[in-house]
Amino acid sequence: MTASSSTTPTTSARTQRDSPVPGRVLARLAVEAALDKKAKAVTVMDLRGISGEVDYFVLATGESDLQIRAITEGVVSRLREEVGERPLHREGSPGTSRWIVLDYFDLAVHIFDPELRAYYDLERLWGDAPMEQVAEDATEIALLAEEA
Repeated sequence: MTASSSTTPTTSARTQRDSPVPGRVLARLAVEAALDKKAKAVTVMDLRGISGEVDYFVLATGESDLQIRAITEGVVSRLREEVGERPLHREGSPGTSRWIVLDYFDLAVHIFDPELRAYYDLERLWGDAPMEQVAEDATEIALLAEEA
């Protein structure tokens, strides 16, 4: 090993992404999938410039284990089928967890039961981030509109 190779910084897995699909597109698809499964209080948070790890959060609430599973499977299926994306990491197991996190590099999807969502209150924790609660019948999401 040479001196230069021993001092060369390694690249974090978080900085390597092959997909050309922008995070806002992934977030829009995740919102649509969550709403299709009747998720409650679907919220988009724009963390660009605030977090070095992720550009967007999508938060959704499921009223039961079954609904949390359906929302999770709906998001995973929609992103895989429409843009070929699979989560890089999944935290929690639908049916046994009350909080699921799907990591899509530029997007993290958080699916909670109502109690844990209120307890962890990510909207307050990331309160500096622009955010938008998405209406169930929304046709547009201003926070995810194409940038000019």
